[in-house]
Amino acid sequence: MTSVDYKYLKFIRFKDVTQWDLKRYLNVSFKSKYDIVKLIGHINEEGKKYNISEKNKKYGILGVNNQTGIFDAYTEKGENIKQKYKKMEVGWIAYNPYRVNVGSIGIKKQEHYNDYISPAYVVFSCLPSLYPDYLFMVMKTPLFNKIIRDNTTGSVRQNLSFDILKELSLPKPEFSKQLELVSAYNDKIKHSKALEKQAVQVEQDIEDFLLSELGIKQKGYKVSESATSMANEPPVEYVVSNQQIADQTDVYHWDDEIKKEYKHLKFVRFKDVERWDVSFFSHKNNIVGIYDTVLMSKCIDSFMQDLQGNTLRIETFNHPQTLYQYIGMESIEKETGTLLEEKIVKGSDIKSQTVRVPTGFFLYGKLRPYLNKYWHNESDNKNIVCSSEFFVFSIKSTINPYYFKYYLASSAVQQQIANAYRGARMPRINEETFKAIEVPIPPIDIQNSIVEHIKEQKEQIKQMKQQAEKLRKEALEEFEKEIFE
Repeated sequence: MTSVDYKYLKFIRFKDVTQWDLKRYLNVSFKSKYDIVKLIGHINEEGKKYNISEKNKKYGILGVNNQTGIFDAYTEKGENIKQKYKKMEVGWIAYNPYRVNVGSIGIKKQEHYNDYISPAYVVFSCLPSLYPDYLFMVMKTPLFNKIIRDNTTGSVRQNLSFDILKELSLPKPEFSKQLELVSAYNDKIKHSKALEKQAVQVEQDIEDFLLSELGIKQKGYKVSESATSMANEPPVEYVVSNQQIADQTDVYHWDDEIKKEYKHLKFVRFKDVERWDVSFFSHKNNIVGIYDTVLMSKCIDSFMQDLQGNTLRIETFNHPQTLYQYIGMESIEKETGTLLEEKIVKGSDIKSQTVRVPTGFFLYGKLRPYLNKYWHNESDNKNIVCSSEFFVFSIKSTINPYYFKYYLASSAVQQQIANAYRGARMPRINEETFKAIEVPIPPIDIQNSIVEHIKEQKEQIKQMKQQAEKLRKEALEEFEKEIFE
């Protein structure tokens, strides 16, 4: 009877009934050209807990997430640890029993330094008949993940205990074949990682090219090691005005002076004095290059207003049924200016203060500015709004917007901002600081030439990342196709 396929009936051997859970017996079934076995004879739970509270000793703690799997989380002093922890060896697998269905599982590798993991995780090892990397890869396949979801228990928080896990079945080739399948998978992953590494190098090439074309270097002195070893903080810097210097010499050229590097003095143009605190001058990064620089305020055409002078602030709750594309800080990838998602929501669902983003305008994140979150709106969507944690502005038509965008991504901007934001837990930059960023403005034909070159490199990066992602998907798909029918 069990060999017949029925559309509405499923037959289960009474000896296979381990729990009276309907979901468990309606779950996905699979076939394989390899032997199908239960995990119970091939894995062993590693539930022993260790006391790691020895005073004056530090312990390395592991974590698990659904992106990297096992990772070295942090180190903690023994006197601060109030519970016992499980210990992990290389090749052991750990998962969060409440989040394994979303991929929170990992395997400890040689490169992991830490040894201990929270007792909340299920930890197990493989017996000699099962290669740990093979089992880990099986558990990461979409089909087996479906099996996991179908076998979790609990009404509120779905849980996959070790007792349930060991009753699950999977295809088990000969050990040599397990090694072969893992090797084929890893070969594609290595190729994928190589492409990702090349993409990172091209990104660095873009940075080097841009700064080289602009002849940019960061102006200012660097404190020598011998000087810093004599004190806990760098020597005092003094602000000296043009007139003070002119009074002390018959012939003085300011441009000659700023090109010199002093160990204990830093010179600042009097016209550039915006604040009178020492920290502002000691950390200020002035941009020196082959083209004239202007303040950001001189590049901006309209700031927090549209081109007609109307405020960009909008109370979306006054338009509850209107659909908006909402951009929060989490919507933009750090340092790349890439929009990660197009979140479409009703005005009534937006609880934070918002700002309209007209076509052609830029965003720059003032919260946690070290993340360098920026974006250029090139869409025709009239209903794009963003969090009030962004500056929203347009730039003058005499500046190529792509040149401006690429400059925003450069270290020249990041270093200026990094020395100017305020706040420890939630650092921000204010409007004054943002508008004081220095921007080199080469002739428009030079801007256009820079843009064309960088666009070509950006296209290379895009293709490399797409190919890397394709290889990752193919590696898992081919593995899954080989073991499951």
